[in-house]
Amino acid sequence: MSRQKQAQLRKSVASFANSDMKASIMQLINTILPFFLLWFLAYQSLSLSIWLSVALSVIAAGFVIRIFIIFHDCTHGSFFKSSKANRVVGTITGIITLFAFEKWKRSHAIHHATSGNLDKRGTGDVWVMTVEEYVQASVWERLAYRLYRNPIVMFGFGPLYLFLLSNRFNRKGAKRKERLNTYLINVSIMVIYSLLIWVVGWQAFLMIQLPILFVSGALGIWLFYVQHQFEDSYFENEDEWDFVKAAVDGSSYYKLPKVIQWLTGSIGFHHVHHLSPRVPNYHLEKAHESTPPLQKATTITLATSLKSIRFRLYDEATRSFVTFKEVKSLIRKRKLSIQLNPQRPSIPEK
Repeated sequence: MSRQKQAQLRKSVASFANSDMKASIMQLINTILPFFLLWFLAYQSLSLSIWLSVALSVIAAGFVIRIFIIFHDCTHGSFFKSSKANRVVGTITGIITLFAFEKWKRSHAIHHATSGNLDKRGTGDVWVMTVEEYVQASVWERLAYRLYRNPIVMFGFGPLYLFLLSNRFNRKGAKRKERLNTYLINVSIMVIYSLLIWVVGWQAFLMIQLPILFVSGALGIWLFYVQHQFEDSYFENEDEWDFVKAAVDGSSYYKLPKVIQWLTGSIGFHHVHHLSPRVPNYHLEKAHESTPPLQKATTITLATSLKSIRFRLYDEATRSFVTFKEVKSLIRKRKLSIQLNPQRPSIPEK
């Protein structure tokens, strides 16, 4: 794609980068109020059936994901025109979702600015190693990476790590505004949770809140993971990296059933979001449908997205993700190629 076409593509999507006060207010109403209602119904149903309560908690978890998308839009300054309104609503939704607004705002901005850049990994993204890096890594580094990429660890223990550790502590060198925001959200969570435990009891609180947090956390990590970890995703070194290509080729269009699309705030149109982060979630679908080049982005479905669980390492040679099993075969083939062509450097020598 030429620079001129890239500029035209960004210009076409930029026309949707305008918040609509009415739409934003309506989304707050149809998202946060149902969540509180479901939480209350889950509590009331405990006296009837634990399983009914769990079912209601799972549905409530879907609304937590939708609340997180509002939080996410606020960090981009796209949910409201007012930066103050974005900060206030972002902090409130951060309390509900257990995310520190200012801290996540910074790390997520870095993710957008470096997504797919092999030389700028490590902040706000999923840990990805290339085949060559894995080959050169120590035994302990390989073990750590294998554990990290294990689905049980990533989607099972991942939510616990996010909610209890990562989101609760400030990074080293955080500015005062960021630190204070994290403290405010942490204290608010402690006060609200203490009040709820005092009102409903700790057993009932845990039986409702734990399923909500676990399900929403696991699904949230899955959404973030799958929309950048597909077979032919885009990765380049700094000198070749391109923002538009990283957005369109490195972010998938996750085509979801309408109900799930609604609960996930249309974040499945991730290629649109990465191309223009200031487009609010309720305009993403319209931007996609109105821009033909964006409709050529890699499309994945619920069924095809399951393949991404197997993708572990990025192979720069084939420009695709491979499994751990495929790595051994790749190394054998390349060693044979090197023996036949001695002038070519080996993997460890690059």
